[in-house]
Amino acid sequence: MAPRRMETKPVITCLKTLLIVYSFVFWITGLVLLAVGIWGKLMLGPYIALIADNSTNAPYVLIGTGIAIVVFGLFGCFATCRGSPWMLKLYAMFLSLVFLAELVAGISGFVFRHEIKGTFLRTYSDAVQNYNAQDEKSQAVDNVQRSLRCCGVLNYTSWFNSVYYQAYGIPASCCTNLSDCSPLDLRNATIAPSKVHQQGCYKLVTSFIETNMGIIASVAFGIAFSQLIGMLLACCLSRFITANQYEMV
Repeated sequence: MAPRRMETKPVITCLKTLLIVYSFVFWITGLVLLAVGIWGKLMLGPYIALIADNSTNAPYVLIGTGIAIVVFGLFGCFATCRGSPWMLKLYAMFLSLVFLAELVAGISGFVFRHEIKGTFLRTYSDAVQNYNAQDEKSQAVDNVQRSLRCCGVLNYTSWFNSVYYQAYGIPASCCTNLSDCSPLDLRNATIAPSKVHQQGCYKLVTSFIETNMGIIASVAFGIAFSQLIGMLLACCLSRFITANQYEMV
């Protein structure tokens, strides 16, 4: 039994070293996911809110997964140093859950990216038609028009049929220069076009979200498949430690 124990010890030491390195990298990826999730919520929040209320889950999934990874990354290092088979199995089980969660987040990101053009035109048009400058969707419209320097759905004429235009004209968020854009100008269909952005928001927003949702989904996919390495290392180490313990009995 002794020669065999001598053979398994270097393997266990090697696996421990690899798993500790992996757990540290895993912990770093948790911070990356947390940062990407927060960035996605802050940067894409106003745009996603205009499209579908149930599409805002992806950033929250990334934030929650990132926090869990940071905690379990430390647990993985502890379990590896202790050499506890049951802790290593628990770590491997958590990695499998993270793999599934990130896979779902990545797939939803890609699906959402391809479906966006079909839903955005309708929902953004509704937001423009029901714009009142006060509710959440109206503020989101203003944020989009200011940040992307656009106006209306296809162009500024989208506002001419809105309820808001009849009373107040085109929203000030469409103005190219606020200091030279009075409420009277925005009510005048002849003067207003020279005071507002000419390009509509539809193409700009769909292009912006497709690009950035692609980034989020790609990061989620890349990190998700890296969990398979950790699962393999944790399971192998647990098996070797258990076998070594039996040999010592």
